[in-house]
Amino acid sequence: MTVGLIALNVLAFLYQISLGPAEGELFVYQYGAIPAVIFGSRSLPLDLVAIPASFTILTSMFLHGGFMHLIGNMLYLWIFGNNIEDAMGHGRFVVFYLIGGVAASLSHFLTDVTSPVPTIGASGAISAVLGAYILLYPRAQVLVLIPLGFFTRLMYIPAGFVLGFYFLLQLLQGTVSLGQASGGVAWFAHIGGFITGLLLVGLFKQRTVQLFNPPHYHARRIDHWRDEP
Repeated sequence: MTVGLIALNVLAFLYQISLGPAEGELFVYQYGAIPAVIFGSRSLPLDLVAIPASFTILTSMFLHGGFMHLIGNMLYLWIFGNNIEDAMGHGRFVVFYLIGGVAASLSHFLTDVTSPVPTIGASGAISAVLGAYILLYPRAQVLVLIPLGFFTRLMYIPAGFVLGFYFLLQLLQGTVSLGQASGGVAWFAHIGGFITGLLLVGLFKQRTVQLFNPPHYHARRIDHWRDEP
């Protein structure tokens, strides 16, 4: 299912860019989640209404603003998603992913329910995956690239540190962004998604799966990271 979600995101993006700049922008307004439209303070022109506004919370998860936006999100999903899917099972993982994305969007909307800016991207749902991961496998080793002045070094760092730093960065950036003009990165979607993952992982994981990286667990893709014994 992780591969399927990645494929859906890629196909949606390829279709989006195939429309051209002008039509692609209209497509985003049709299927992106616009807080002001969802909460009723504004409405789209009738010729742009394709689905009920509330449904755009789901469709917006599969749209992206550019190649780097897509690649960054899909890289995170590729590295971390498969192990959470293993821990939950295929069906539960998809439900968890979608609930995480919805909760992330709502977290962002509440910062400005009158915003006319469409929200798009899978990062909120993926943040829920990261929140689950930090509780399930905090000792898993993640290969990261660390800049050291003019040099860079590849190092394995525990997922607990990597994802903990990710969450603190979102909190910092989100706090700084409060009161600023709409647009840019939806920091509170990342925060809301991550917290949702923390809260729901215990409900969605299989009973045989323990929290905090049980010793019997083995990574399926050891080229990205490895588990400690």
